[in-house]
Amino acid sequence: MKRLLSFLLLASTFSLRAQSGYEITVTLKPYKNQYIYLGHYFGKTYPIIDSVLVDQQSKGVFKGKQPLQGGIYLIGFPNKSGFFEILVDKQQRFSVIADSAQLPGGITYVNSPDNELFARYQRMVSEKGMRINTLREELKTASGKVDSTRIIDLLTTLDLDLRDARDQLIKENEGSFLASLLQAMREPVLPAHLQQPTNREDSIKAFQYYRDHFWDGVNFWDGRLAYTTFFEDKLDRYFNQLVTPNPDSVNKEMDYMLGYASINAEMQRFLLLRFINRYYTQRYMWEDAVFVHLYEKYFSAKTYPWLSEQGKKTITDRAYSLMANILGTPASDIELPDSTGRTVSLYGLKKEYTLVVFWDPTCGHCKETLPKIDSVYAARWKKDGVGIFAIAKETEGTRKDWLTFIADKKIGHWSHVYYSKTAEKERVEKNIPGYSQLYDVQSFPTLYLLDKDKRIIAKKLSYEQMDEIIQLKKKEK
Repeated sequence: MKRLLSFLLLASTFSLRAQSGYEITVTLKPYKNQYIYLGHYFGKTYPIIDSVLVDQQSKGVFKGKQPLQGGIYLIGFPNKSGFFEILVDKQQRFSVIADSAQLPGGITYVNSPDNELFARYQRMVSEKGMRINTLREELKTASGKVDSTRIIDLLTTLDLDLRDARDQLIKENEGSFLASLLQAMREPVLPAHLQQPTNREDSIKAFQYYRDHFWDGVNFWDGRLAYTTFFEDKLDRYFNQLVTPNPDSVNKEMDYMLGYASINAEMQRFLLLRFINRYYTQRYMWEDAVFVHLYEKYFSAKTYPWLSEQGKKTITDRAYSLMANILGTPASDIELPDSTGRTVSLYGLKKEYTLVVFWDPTCGHCKETLPKIDSVYAARWKKDGVGIFAIAKETEGTRKDWLTFIADKKIGHWSHVYYSKTAEKERVEKNIPGYSQLYDVQSFPTLYLLDKDKRIIAKKLSYEQMDEIIQLKKKEK
């Protein structure tokens, strides 16, 4: 589903180009009378934006009436069998001469100072990288502690040399595209007194320093960063490791970044796609509030040239499903008939805790899980003040299947209601969200844990996890 959402949202990159042109002449030996391609990085994807047929001299010209968004671009070989990287920034009329047999070296650029600098940097990294790889292989077969220490010291020195060389390049080429890229890639260097913390206070200070300087040198309005390989990984690492895991903190960070990114359409597109895809399927219960925040602030009343109608509908439907069951908010009431036909209300079940169970009498996993839930109920939950409100969703089965299952498994002491196809259809026809939508039921069984006021304590966890939460709540009291 996540991959499908990406396809729904992504539209042609051609629609986002500005108002002038590009002309990149490429001579790529030994290819003749074959198509070569121009693409770029976009996070972990590689969209192709142009192609050209090279002539008998292996020469072709990529050209367009609108300039390209700056970034790291790819010259793709025929049959997409390989590629090499070039930089595209303000100068968009230049030539590239290369031989596929001599890559990654052996590339000549005409009228492109950015790429000449990039080529020199690549050669330097390649040379040092080969030396580092050689030492790493030697370390695997090192004989004794002294030899290992010597190799490790050499590796450390080479790493520092590479870092110093990058810093020197940034200093000497301030304002260049490559300098901006290297600046954005830099890792924070802790002050000497924090590099080896000896107590908890220093460890906290080291963490805070690293977090506070993580984005030094990064401008979120710089759309060129969206067309790189490293920026998405850096973004993920920041949210996964350095941002406090709660909706307020995550929303604050996203709003900060998107506030600056609104200046550049490509960076805004990149971040919105990254965030909406990341939080479309929640890894943690509290992330529902993050997705709803994204929808309300950036999608509910806004349109984008890259967002299709189907893409917006997908986001909207998902947001509406989550709005009704955000963690900590009152759960939607459920009113459905029980086995006697009498309408029963979820809010009518007065218990310290209520476990809401959406299930399907024909579901194999439900047949295994519900008896296990009842065993825990008998062993602990009943005396803990837990009530179970079970909603049987009609799919392929019948009302008879529902009643037979309840009788066979001896779970008639739960509060049971039946959610027929007819009942759901009636709600939809009246423009009332169905209970499956209100509780974002994507699979069976789906469990919710409510407190005595019917506020959502936990959702979409296993019954074992629900038990742990109940026991923890008891200890807190």
